[in-house]
Amino acid sequence: MSLLIRAATAAALAFTLSLPVATAHADPAAPVSAPAGTSAARVDRPQLPSPTGLYSVGSSVLHLLDRSRTDPWVPSAGGRELMVTVHYPAARSSGGTPAPYATTEETRLLTQGLKQYGRVPAEELSAMRTHSRRYARPAKGKHPLVLLSPGFAVSRYTLTGLAEDLASRGYVVASLDHAYESFGIAVPGGRMLTCVACTAVDEGGVHGSVSTSTRAKDVSFVLDRLTGRHPAWRHAKMIDERRVGMAGHSIGGASAASAMAGDRRVDAGINMDGSFWEELPAGGLGGRPFMLLGTDDAVHRPGGEDRTWDRTWPRLGGWKRWLTVAGTDHFTFSDSPVIEEHFDLPRSPLPAARKTVINRTYVAAFFDQHLRGIPQPLLDGPDPEHPEVMFHQP
Repeated sequence: MSLLIRAATAAALAFTLSLPVATAHADPAAPVSAPAGTSAARVDRPQLPSPTGLYSVGSSVLHLLDRSRTDPWVPSAGGRELMVTVHYPAARSSGGTPAPYATTEETRLLTQGLKQYGRVPAEELSAMRTHSRRYARPAKGKHPLVLLSPGFAVSRYTLTGLAEDLASRGYVVASLDHAYESFGIAVPGGRMLTCVACTAVDEGGVHGSVSTSTRAKDVSFVLDRLTGRHPAWRHAKMIDERRVGMAGHSIGGASAASAMAGDRRVDAGINMDGSFWEELPAGGLGGRPFMLLGTDDAVHRPGGEDRTWDRTWPRLGGWKRWLTVAGTDHFTFSDSPVIEEHFDLPRSPLPAARKTVINRTYVAAFFDQHLRGIPQPLLDGPDPEHPEVMFHQP
């Protein structure tokens, strides 16, 4: 297990393009089918919390290949390969079919790789009920775009709950899977890309900055393919390319800062409990807003074990917030609370429902303020309705 994964697992258990290829119809995450009586067909199968916005939610899956770059983990791959799920505001009664959570093989590799998920049946996890529909008719109008990047070794589907909620609030959300940085990513042709990067980091001594810098370029490529003259997504016209944000969990959160440093199109970013692996340039992010959202423990309070937050903070020269949430752990900022509760796994003290509410509320408030220009008093200081959230000014 890589050092990055081991650190994340320890944190969780402490509380127990020259020729880009785009395929919009090749969906490797086909719905899980199971005969009656099997676990995947159970009535009480896990379910993501319902989205809180006014829109229905649509879902599309894109397979993208950037032939202009050499993949740093597998140079012989023939380019940098990405899977992207786009959640978007959909019209009411817009049709479509229920979107699957993940393939059983993807969740099998996840449960094998994350020790705290060791007794989770892969079939049940892959059958998680979502609240989005594939091929749903999009809502009218232009909508801000938010990009999501998952933690090291986990996949984009682990941020589905947040993606669906943002889409229901009127955002187009593109969740990225970065090739060879996940326990398992299903791609067209029946292939599975596994975590070559895990071995490279753990046994090969490769620095985490290789991942964050590569992910930053992945983000720029996806922006090109979603907002360029010949977009890869059929509903790309609903994206307002002048309003783009990014959030990520763990190393995906660190990648949000790297992406902003390298691409002025990303207007605002959130790091959800991730260590920074690259130093920001002297000019920081050029005054663009950035929020740190992490665990309220010895790791991510000011002066905590993760010194990268203290080092990075002074270079965030624009609007910025440093928030920590009591009773949480590293995986709180993903779908993990739902999984832990359903399968009765060891978990941190804050109930899953509260974790979900807090994460969704503060992420949405940040993007509402900085992509939509809607003032959010919630971000001005402590709020009596959310006493778990601490504001810090190092």
